[in-house]
Amino acid sequence: QVQLVESGGGLVQPGGSLTLSCTASGIIFSMNAMGWYRQAPGKERELVAHITSAGSTNYADSVKGRFTISRDNAKNTVYLQMNSLKPEDTAVYYCNARKYYSYWGQGTQVTVSS
Repeated sequence: QVQLVESGGGLVQPGGSLTLSCTASGIIFSMNAMGWYRQAPGKERELVAHITSAGSTNYADSVKGRFTISRDNAKNTVYLQMNSLKPEDTAVYYCNARKYYSYWGQGTQVTVSS
């Protein structure tokens, strides 16, 4: 049974920082590409950041220079360090694992508001 469990969401003021974590089980983590997606109310889910099994990364233009994705294969965990948060970053953030199949976590809410 595959499980992706996100944590680290919450309420933060504009300009603040949060780190999201996603711990996977039931997959060979090191062989999977991992991604963070987000979905704001009334909008479609969008890719935020992606990291391949080899460690190559790419980011949505809206978060470049502010967010950093990383992975720790020994801990089966992918991280999303989010700095300089803006109100428009408010969304439910989802973790995704993909190799032959695509798996999703349950999501964690990030709210950026003063």
